Amino acid sequence: MAFKKLTPMLYTHDVEGTIDFYTTYLGFICGDKNGEWNWAAMHRDEVDIMLAKPNEQTPFEKSVFTGSFYIYVDNVDSLWEQLKNRVKVCYAIENFDWKMREFAIYDNNGYVIQIGQDIS
Repeated sequence: MAFKKLTPMLYTHDVEGTIDFYTTYLGFICGDKNGEWNWAAMHRDEVDIMLAKPNEQTPFEKSVFTGSFYIYVDNVDSLWEQLKNRVKVCYAIENFDWKMREFAIYDNNGYVIQIGQDIS
Protein backbone atom coordinates (compact mmCIF):
# COMPACT_ATOMS: atom_id res chain seq x y z
CA MET A 1 0.00 0.00 0.00
CA ALA A 2 1.36 3.42 -0.99
CA PHE A 3 0.57 6.70 0.70
CA LYS A 4 -0.49 9.20 -1.97
CA LYS A 5 -0.68 12.64 -0.41
CA LEU A 6 -1.01 14.62 2.82
CA THR A 7 -3.38 17.57 2.96
CA PRO A 8 -3.62 19.49 6.24
CA MET A 9 -7.09 20.24 7.57
CA LEU A 10 -6.94 23.52 9.50
CA TYR A 11 -9.65 24.08 12.07
CA THR A 12 -10.99 27.59 12.34
CA HIS A 13 -13.98 29.46 13.72
CA ASP A 14 -13.76 31.75 10.67
CA VAL A 15 -13.72 29.76 7.43
CA GLU A 16 -14.50 32.82 5.28
CA GLY A 17 -11.80 34.93 6.93
CA THR A 18 -9.28 32.13 6.48
CA ILE A 19 -10.21 31.75 2.81
CA ASP A 20 -9.67 35.50 2.46
CA PHE A 21 -6.22 35.33 4.12
CA TYR A 22 -4.92 32.50 1.95
CA THR A 23 -6.35 33.88 -1.31
CA THR A 24 -5.33 37.51 -0.66
CA TYR A 25 -1.85 37.08 0.80
CA LEU A 26 -0.63 33.72 -0.48
CA GLY A 27 -2.44 33.48 -3.81
CA PHE A 28 -4.38 30.30 -3.07
CA ILE A 29 -7.55 29.48 -4.99
CA CYS A 30 -10.65 28.30 -3.19
CA GLY A 31 -11.57 25.31 -5.33
CA ASP A 32 -14.54 24.09 -3.33
CA LYS A 33 -16.52 25.29 -0.36
CA ASN A 34 -19.60 24.30 1.51
CA GLY A 35 -21.13 26.97 3.71
CA GLU A 36 -23.60 24.51 5.21
CA TRP A 37 -20.75 22.31 6.43
CA ASN A 38 -18.34 25.21 7.09
CA TRP A 39 -15.67 23.59 4.95
CA ALA A 40 -13.38 24.66 2.08
CA ALA A 41 -10.62 23.21 -0.08
CA MET A 42 -7.84 25.53 -1.23
CA HIS A 43 -4.90 25.03 -3.56
CA ARG A 44 -1.97 26.77 -5.16
CA ASP A 45 0.32 24.90 -7.53
CA GLU A 46 1.21 21.62 -5.71
CA VAL A 47 0.00 22.73 -2.26
CA ASP A 48 -3.46 21.80 -0.91
CA ILE A 49 -5.06 22.92 2.33
CA MET A 50 -8.52 22.20 3.68
CA LEU A 51 -10.32 24.42 6.17
CA ALA A 52 -13.12 23.44 8.52
CA LYS A 53 -15.13 24.66 11.41
CA PRO A 54 -15.30 21.52 13.57
CA ASN A 55 -18.65 19.96 14.37
CA GLU A 56 -20.02 19.41 17.88
CA GLN A 57 -18.26 16.03 18.19
CA THR A 58 -14.81 17.59 17.76
CA PRO A 59 -13.42 19.47 20.76
CA PHE A 60 -12.26 22.86 19.53
CA GLU A 61 -11.84 26.14 21.38
CA LYS A 62 -9.12 27.90 19.41
CA SER A 63 -6.63 27.24 16.65
CA VAL A 64 -3.59 25.38 17.99
CA PHE A 65 -0.91 23.34 16.31
CA THR A 66 2.39 22.39 17.93
CA GLY A 67 4.36 22.73 14.74
CA SER A 68 4.28 24.70 11.53
CA PHE A 69 3.23 24.28 7.93
CA TYR A 70 6.24 24.46 5.60
CA ILE A 71 5.79 25.59 2.01
CA TYR A 72 8.68 25.25 -0.43
CA VAL A 73 8.82 27.98 -3.09
CA ASP A 74 11.12 28.86 -5.97
CA ASN A 75 11.53 32.58 -5.19
CA VAL A 76 11.40 33.13 -1.44
CA ASP A 77 12.82 36.67 -1.64
CA SER A 78 10.03 37.86 -3.92
CA LEU A 79 7.34 36.42 -1.66
CA TRP A 80 9.05 37.92 1.41
CA GLU A 81 8.96 41.37 -0.20
CA GLN A 82 5.26 40.95 -0.99
CA LEU A 83 4.30 39.82 2.52
CA LYS A 84 6.66 41.36 5.09
CA ASN A 85 4.61 44.54 5.67
CA ARG A 86 1.17 43.00 5.12
CA VAL A 87 1.03 40.06 7.54
CA LYS A 88 2.19 39.25 11.05
CA VAL A 89 5.78 38.00 10.80
CA CYS A 90 7.03 35.20 13.04
CA TYR A 91 10.66 35.60 11.90
CA ALA A 92 12.28 37.52 9.05
CA ILE A 93 13.97 36.03 6.03
CA GLU A 94 17.34 34.48 6.69
CA ASN A 95 19.76 31.81 5.42
CA PHE A 96 20.02 28.77 7.68
CA ASP A 97 22.80 26.21 8.15
CA TRP A 98 20.53 23.49 6.73
CA LYS A 99 20.79 25.20 3.29
CA MET A 100 17.38 26.84 3.33
CA ARG A 101 16.51 30.51 2.94
CA GLU A 102 13.24 31.03 4.76
CA PHE A 103 10.88 33.17 6.79
CA ALA A 104 7.75 32.49 8.79
CA ILE A 105 4.41 34.25 9.15
CA TYR A 106 1.21 33.73 11.11
CA ASP A 107 -2.07 33.24 9.33
CA ASN A 108 -5.27 34.87 10.60
CA ASN A 109 -5.81 31.98 13.04
CA GLY A 110 -2.31 32.07 14.49
CA TYR A 111 -0.99 29.03 12.62
CA VAL A 112 2.72 29.35 11.72
CA ILE A 113 3.53 29.11 8.03
CA GLN A 114 7.20 28.75 7.16
CA ILE A 115 8.16 29.56 3.59
CA GLY A 116 11.50 28.49 2.23
CA GLN A 117 13.77 27.88 -0.72
CA ASP A 118 16.61 25.38 -1.03
CA ILE A 119 19.94 27.24 -1.42
CA SER A 120 22.29 24.24 -1.48
